[in-house]
Amino acid sequence: MYRTKTCGELRLANANETVTLAGWVQRSRKMGGMTFVDLRDRYGITQLVFNQEIDADLCEKANKLGREYVIQITGTVAERSNKNTHLPTGEIEILVSSLTILNEAVTPPFTIEDNTDGGDDLRMKYRYLDLRRNAVRANLELRHKMAFEVRRYLDAHGFLEVETPVLVNSTPEGARDFVVPSRMNPGQFYALPQSPQTLKQLLMVSGFDRYFQIVKCFRDEDLRTDRQPEFTQIDCEMSFVEQEDIIQIFEGMSKHLFKYIKGIDLPDFPRMTWHDAMKYYGSDKPDIRFDMRFVELMDILKGYGFGVFDSAGYIGGICAKGAAGYTRKQLDGLTELVKRPQIGAKGLVYARVEADGNVKSSVDKFYSQEVLQKMKAAFNAEAGDLILILSGDNANKVRKQLCELRLEMGNQLGLRDKNQYACLWVVDFPLFEWSEEDQRYYAMHHPFTSPKPEDVPLLDTDPGAVRANAYDMVINGVEVGGGSIRIHDSKLQHKMFELLGFTPEKAEERFGFLMNAFKYGAPPHGGLAYGLDRLVSIFAGLDSIRDCIAFPKNNAGRDVMLDAPGTLDQAQLDELALQIVQQ
Repeated sequence: MYRTKTCGELRLANANETVTLAGWVQRSRKMGGMTFVDLRDRYGITQLVFNQEIDADLCEKANKLGREYVIQITGTVAERSNKNTHLPTGEIEILVSSLTILNEAVTPPFTIEDNTDGGDDLRMKYRYLDLRRNAVRANLELRHKMAFEVRRYLDAHGFLEVETPVLVNSTPEGARDFVVPSRMNPGQFYALPQSPQTLKQLLMVSGFDRYFQIVKCFRDEDLRTDRQPEFTQIDCEMSFVEQEDIIQIFEGMSKHLFKYIKGIDLPDFPRMTWHDAMKYYGSDKPDIRFDMRFVELMDILKGYGFGVFDSAGYIGGICAKGAAGYTRKQLDGLTELVKRPQIGAKGLVYARVEADGNVKSSVDKFYSQEVLQKMKAAFNAEAGDLILILSGDNANKVRKQLCELRLEMGNQLGLRDKNQYACLWVVDFPLFEWSEEDQRYYAMHHPFTSPKPEDVPLLDTDPGAVRANAYDMVINGVEVGGGSIRIHDSKLQHKMFELLGFTPEKAEERFGFLMNAFKYGAPPHGGLAYGLDRLVSIFAGLDSIRDCIAFPKNNAGRDVMLDAPGTLDQAQLDELALQIVQQ
């Protein structure tokens, strides 16, 4: 046997036992006639002791061990004289009687420590080494635990796990597809699924009633910290349900995960309409760990000779409690932040509520104290508070700028604690969004989302006012899941295709298989998909989803470890009937 115990399980109760361990050398140190080696495996670290006086040859052999050597030892468990309270195995050590070097190792390009000296690019290139680090391994163990518990919860609620194809047809809506050429059908292509959307709807037509799948999905889109070209969804669908049924099941699953994984009992999740989320937070995924809601100031601040406000189509602000002590340097920093091209504001107006209750602003010469007091009242501001105001022509654009400012203030004031969790449902999304560039409607979610029943008549008169029977789950300002009640009526689905600019021929080409299935009796159905990567990253307190994915891509969509994507040989291109056009 290579080992009888792991490096994480031995305790004082095992004293005097003879054990065999195997693992990697974390570090070694020589102290007089003694050599100490920390041996690491997936389960922990155990200290090994080699004694020059007992076995000089064995000690000499230990002195030649390098970092990350793979070794096997046999020895006796003994109580440590200098105990390490930071390690679960810190009360014992192994008095080694035999040592076998299973594999030597070159010096790794970065230290295999929690606080490593390797940058992101270097760690991604040597990801197999990065995965040896406790912090990264713990994230993957958490991911396993959450996925296992999701399966257990859904199984207990009558869901069946069904695998759907990875090679599917291309979809015209949403993000760009990754496409796969077909050798047996020259000039034709599969697409990798952005989600199993139509397939899970077909399973509902098939009578499977409750489906789920922890499934890989693919989107060829620009990357951010919460996006990868391939990602994992907890994909679910249910028949004979309304929105409330789905919300209850999956709010219950989220509460269960927080209780099981984190030991936290969450209250019922509040619900917020999309309209209110945009009006008060400038985002359809608001972070409600802190308040700082937007206050509109058009009626208070317009018409007093300050041209920036007088010509604005929207004036709004936030109140940062207790931040009146911000220095001019800090305020200039906030101004520079909102003026960055990514945010795009032209400037920032601020006002302090002083100890005597008076308001001191950066535009005092335009406003009397009476007007400033009205502004103060609109925010319910108190002495010591700081009011920050933005304005512009387009209300939605300014609200998005205010959103960025609000999140920055939340960060600076320590209001976005990763160990605090604020969950909510955002509901009543618009069914369509209008593209000025294309002069047409696009589905805000996807073409199979049902409108609110009471809004169906508006499809003929005012499509932009139609609300979707859709819902997103948001945790700490991150959209972790979303879904909708689906259209199950063929006539209504054809109406949707028409509003989205599909000709009957194009709709038949793309979705004829689904429409034909509906003719055979489609039940009312709806579903939801969680982003497993995002969910795990929130539970782990990560800023990026990359560290909870075993082998992620970088921000350019490349796997720097595998050096992918790469080129194909000409023979492969010929076989696939592909020709590369040089740019």
